Amino acid sequence: MIPRVLKNFNLFVDGRGYAGVIEQLTLPKLTTQMEEYRGGGMDAPVEIDLGQEKLECTFQLFEYDPNVVRLWGLADGAATQVTARGGLRRDGEAAVPIVVNMRGVVKEMDAGDWTAGEKTSGQFMMALRYIKVAIDGQELIEVDVVNMIRKVGGTDQLESIRAAIGI
Repeated sequence: MIPRVLKNFNLFVDGRGYAGVIEQLTLPKLTTQMEEYRGGGMDAPVEIDLGQEKLECTFQLFEYDPNVVRLWGLADGAATQVTARGGLRRDGEAAVPIVVNMRGVVKEMDAGDWTAGEKTSGQFMMALRYIKVAIDGQELIEVDVVNMIRKVGGTDQLESIRAAIGI
């Protein structure tokens, strides 16, 4: 079977669409922070879940949009909403949407190199506090760092921990 391929995508930053302007998007790498543990009576070590690594995404625009530039360094915990929408399509089938909702702060802005007669682009890095991934309407992953939520396939993996510590 031929896989579904990302045919195209769009990015929305703080509610503004950047179709035709978005050059590249790197979604956050989802990594569980693991530590090796081996106690007495165990034949081999096992890895135990100690939470998650930080969530970051980067995106590159073909222009220096003032609406995005002014988001850099936004203080006092104000978060920016970013939504990536892609179309996944397998030959002979209709495209299905992949939607990635993210929220965080723009922590880095790289204006790149300037060369006369060549295109320029701005690259932005965000420190994320929230991400939700859905394909064809099915919510697959939702991580809310501040509210201690980690849903995978609809199951909140941290629900019992929140209950145990009273939040």
